[in-house]
Amino acid sequence: MFDKVKEILVDELQIKESDISLDAELVNDLGINSLELADLIMIFEEKFNIEINENVIRKFLTVGDIVKYLSDAT
Repeated sequence: MFDKVKEILVDELQIKESDISLDAELVNDLGINSLELADLIMIFEEKFNIEINENVIRKFLTVGDIVKYLSDAT
């Protein structure tokens, strides 16, 4: 799942692959803003055929948080 999330971050937001780790913080380390996060959520929902609750999105602080959620949800 980490590889899939990393691929999306690289392809969609042009984030350098070497910057992406499970501990990388979405805002502080990767520079993802709220608009980009909203886009990412829509991509994840479409790609994995799930719906991500707004309350859950607020808990996404690191790449690892997203990977864990997607792993559990799929």
